[in-house]
Amino acid sequence: MGQITLSNLRIAARFIRLLPATIRSGPSGRFTAGDLLEQAVQRHGDAPFIRFEDRVCTYVEINQLANRVAHRALARGIGRGSVVGLLMENRPEYLAIWLGMAKVGAVTALLNTHLHGESLAHSLRAAGCRTLLLGSECAEAWASLADDAPELALFLERDPAADEPAMIPEAQSLDTEVAAQSSVNPPREVRAELRGADPLFYIYTSGTTGLPKAARLSHSRFMGGGIYAALAGMSREDVLYCPLPLYHTSGGVMCVNAVLRNGATLALARHFSAHHFWDDVAQHQVTAFQYIGELCRYLVNQPPHPLERSHSLRLAVGNGLRPDVWKTFQERFGVDQVVEFYGATESNAAMVNLVGRVGSVGKPFPGMKIALVRFDTARGDVVRGADGHCESCGPGEPGELLGHISEGRSAAGRFEGYTSREATEKKILRDVFEPGDAWFRTGDLLSKDADGFYYFVDRVGDTFRWKGENVSTQEVAEAMTAQPGVQLCAVYGVEVPGADGRAGMAAVVLEPDKRLDGKALYQELEAALPVYARPVFVRIQQAAELTGTFKLRKVELQKQGYDLRASEDQILFRDDAVRAFRPLDADAIAGIERGDIHI
Repeated sequence: MGQITLSNLRIAARFIRLLPATIRSGPSGRFTAGDLLEQAVQRHGDAPFIRFEDRVCTYVEINQLANRVAHRALARGIGRGSVVGLLMENRPEYLAIWLGMAKVGAVTALLNTHLHGESLAHSLRAAGCRTLLLGSECAEAWASLADDAPELALFLERDPAADEPAMIPEAQSLDTEVAAQSSVNPPREVRAELRGADPLFYIYTSGTTGLPKAARLSHSRFMGGGIYAALAGMSREDVLYCPLPLYHTSGGVMCVNAVLRNGATLALARHFSAHHFWDDVAQHQVTAFQYIGELCRYLVNQPPHPLERSHSLRLAVGNGLRPDVWKTFQERFGVDQVVEFYGATESNAAMVNLVGRVGSVGKPFPGMKIALVRFDTARGDVVRGADGHCESCGPGEPGELLGHISEGRSAAGRFEGYTSREATEKKILRDVFEPGDAWFRTGDLLSKDADGFYYFVDRVGDTFRWKGENVSTQEVAEAMTAQPGVQLCAVYGVEVPGADGRAGMAAVVLEPDKRLDGKALYQELEAALPVYARPVFVRIQQAAELTGTFKLRKVELQKQGYDLRASEDQILFRDDAVRAFRPLDADAIAGIERGDIHI
């Protein structure tokens, strides 16, 4: 049994206080996202809800704009079950639009602003959008569809910050229509049949491979999105800084719910900027920051800023924070508390680390039933015993994390799936521990220590075998990004004729005017990684295409491998004979593939 501390007692007390609201907003409950906003208005009224650039919007003002959106939707015949696409950068209007849609029971598809062409068209069709609400700042994305655009009603919402907002002849004016509507709350009867289990959003999985999948996210799942903030002690006095895209779960669900739930203020940034981060913190008097690990790494790699120790920031909450960056971030910037969590848009397996154990994603939320089962990387599947059931992992043993699928009063065990039945079924593993049971496959490899704390290891599809050993791309990426001048890194395995498994390759983006020292890199990786994990190839990218979570897209990189004809990027290879990474050329490729150069 874990040690009872004052901190643990405080966390337990906070959780108990949350139970009535959690039950009320469960799958069968009638308390939905629209109700949460109206409740927040009653409690906090003219308090600031959103701080954005030089604007401050109160709870009343955002609610009034949301009401205008709701009345406009009703006038257009949009109501429960209607699907509306939203393509817009971070700004207050974004929140008001989907909150207005929530008040009439419509589903908003939160479209990734980085998508263009085929990916954007696929996303619109996957969600079944009949209407698209387009921010004028995203006009180029719409233009990229050309003849591939699905048939839908198009409405343009001007960006107030633009000097000359883009005009699209075929689009009707959303802001003109909205301005003509009533600012009064629509009748509660409009969503009388709406329940917590009904979909609120479609959020697209942002992974590094394939076309996006539209994951269902219900009202009840949204209502639980900010629970971590309450458990961490966030209150109405806090200002939560969100530089993450609102189409992403961390930004659009967790940040927004945390603020609404607690009556706090959301300091919203249009984009993340490491250069302007501390200026934003000072301007908005930020006390809490929602991160993903890459953002923290960007910050610690920045030169000293005059405000980095003189600020109000006390709490950082997020996921994917590497242990080495974690310690540096806290020590350098003087941030008192880091709360790391684990979860995914569609997942029913969530954890939180409220005690600051460095590197851990924490322990499961109460009510969540999870399991770690043995995984065979070579076969790409779970290990089953003689009885046909899965085998649980022991302490320290990596395995795939599963979440038990159940239907109950709580959203904890629910798997809401995707708009595609095929995609939904692929994520369900059956007969895991007993006949007929069903578990959600996270696709993540984790381990658990003797104290019950979990640690992220790698993505199932990312881990690869080389010379009989499993290579964790996470471990290699940590070693690569620790090198001077490395800004971004993606690690993956590539096929080499005649080789055992896949050779490691790291694609990196360097800071401006920086170079890699091949000999120094060899020595650093030799000290940091076991021999099988050291990358064979390093690709130095001139430009980088990023996911919505600021990671390099790997699918095309992996296809190109070490082919010098595929791009103009320089590729280095690890030459053990000279103990250095040196430029790859046609002769070296021939030597590697003949076996004359040992890798």
